[in-house]
Amino acid sequence: MAAAPRGQEAAAWSEEAARLVWGGAVPLQVHLHDADVTALPPPPPFLTLGPRIGYFPLLVSTIKAHFSSSLPPGVDTVWFEYKGLPLKWYIPIGVLFDLLCADPERPWNLTVHFRGYPADILSPCEGEDSVKWNYNNSLKEAAFIITGNSKNVMNMSQADQLAMWESVRKGMLPRNNLSV
Repeated sequence: MAAAPRGQEAAAWSEEAARLVWGGAVPLQVHLHDADVTALPPPPPFLTLGPRIGYFPLLVSTIKAHFSSSLPPGVDTVWFEYKGLPLKWYIPIGVLFDLLCADPERPWNLTVHFRGYPADILSPCEGEDSVKWNYNNSLKEAAFIITGNSKNVMNMSQADQLAMWESVRKGMLPRNNLSV
C-alpha cells in the first residue's frame, strides 16, 4: 500500500485538529445560587455541555429556562462563579476550564447568579452583541499576534464573518472552509 503524499497527510491532520477543537465541550453542572432560589425544594442542577470555543452568556437562555420557576422577579444580571471566583464572560469556556481546573473535575460544578452582579470585578455583558464584538476583536488580536497583521480577518467577507460567528454561537465547525 502506497503512503499518502505529505500534503494529503497534513490536510487530514489539519481537518482532524479542526474537528476536535470545534467539537470539544466541557460537561457542566450548573447550580442556582442559594440567594436566587425562591421555591422549595430548590431546583436540581442543570447539566449541559459547554462548547470549549463558546461563551457563558450564550448559554444563559437555556439555563434561565431550567431555573425559571425558582427565580425571583425582577431584572436579571446573570453571572457565573467557580469556587467563589466570578467568571469573566468574555473568555471562552474551554480556556476558563483549563486555567481554573488544575485537576479537571467532570462535570465542572459552577454556580449561576441572577442577581448581585459584581460590577466592581466584572465588566458588564450587554448580551450576545457584546459577546460577538469581543470574539471578533479577539480574533483580530490573535491573527495579529500570529502573522504580524490582522488583514486576513479584516478582509473576510460579511458572509464568512457571519458563518464564523454562527459556528461559535452554536459550538460547531463552520460548514465552509474559512481560513483566518
